[in-house]
Amino acid sequence: MDGLAALAAGLIGLLVGLVAAFAFQVSEREQRAMPPEPEAELDSGAVEVLAVLRSATVVLRRDLEVVRASAAAHAAGLVRGDQVVHTAVRDLLTQVARDGEIRDADVELPRGPFGGATLLLQLRAAPLGLDHLLLLAEDRTESRRVEAVRRDFVVNVSHELKTPVGALSLLAETVEQAADDPEVVRRFAGRMQTETARLTTLVQEIIELSRLQVADPLRAPSTVEVDAVVHEAVDRARTAATAQGIELEVGGDAGAVVWGDHDMLVTAVRNLLDNAVAYSESGTRIGVGTAIREEAGVVEIAVVDQGIGIPAAEQPRLFERFYRVDPARSRDTGGTGLGLSIVKHVAADHGGEVTVWSEPGRGSTFTVRLPTVRPVPDTPGSPPGSSTDGAQPSAPPAEGADR
Repeated sequence: MDGLAALAAGLIGLLVGLVAAFAFQVSEREQRAMPPEPEAELDSGAVEVLAVLRSATVVLRRDLEVVRASAAAHAAGLVRGDQVVHTAVRDLLTQVARDGEIRDADVELPRGPFGGATLLLQLRAAPLGLDHLLLLAEDRTESRRVEAVRRDFVVNVSHELKTPVGALSLLAETVEQAADDPEVVRRFAGRMQTETARLTTLVQEIIELSRLQVADPLRAPSTVEVDAVVHEAVDRARTAATAQGIELEVGGDAGAVVWGDHDMLVTAVRNLLDNAVAYSESGTRIGVGTAIREEAGVVEIAVVDQGIGIPAAEQPRLFERFYRVDPARSRDTGGTGLGLSIVKHVAADHGGEVTVWSEPGRGSTFTVRLPTVRPVPDTPGSPPGSSTDGAQPSAPPAEGADR
């Protein structure tokens, strides 16, 4: 009997052991099947490093399931849910998962599900530990746009320089052939002077525009009296206006002060006046008005003419470099197509803007808005009369053109 009892106890123990082992294996499989929390898959140091990276970041398992993705990665459309969206990116990650080599690639991806806009991303994919992959993405769309603008600018400058240079060459050849005819020589010599003046103006404005793209008037600003800016600009434009029988008038609020560069602001207002004179008829008036908007903390400088006006369809392109509404008239007046570009650059670099209102036959109004200096009570550590106006960022270079 004792032997049978011992045998029965052994069999029962064996069965209990088998059941326990089976239950343990099932539990282990279930735990492996359950996806771990994303943060638990990465140590705290890795999470902190990824959080401060400026690049869009995506952490994936080897099977390309997303564990962690930054807001920038979602905004760029790289990730939806727990998957990488684009085939080109998945192919890059698959290669890295297969051989463990770090890879770089430039890809152009749709910005969204609609429209034709694209993003240019510079990608780097690399192994992250034994079980994960890391994808870094830098948005190069803006860099490409700037490079395209620079390239177009060089092309346009080359074209604009070619015109007066070619004209001078042809005129010089004509004068040489007509050396025995004083009347022809005088006539073509006058044309040469006109083309030379146009070329000089173009070169000066190209240099001015290039300088504006480098200079930052708010990096070490000084206070500028708007009244002085307006009066100096009007004085410089008065000769050309008087020659065309156009009257210049100045009015509005006095005493406005802004941060910035006096000479740059004079150049901007002078360009608006030159533009107004070029597109106004004899016997008309051009007004320059200054308005202080205390509640908004801005001063407005408006140049109002009674000229030919600008069609609504042309107005969105007014501030493109070298753009002209009437190229024939620009040739007659010596316009380079850079005047309004310079105005917009100056306004933007002073934390402001330039806008236009116009109707054909009713003239045009160009308005420059600039943040004013707001005096505050003296406090320790701040100079008397310092400004509390925070709306003075240095804006990205803008583009523009004469009419």
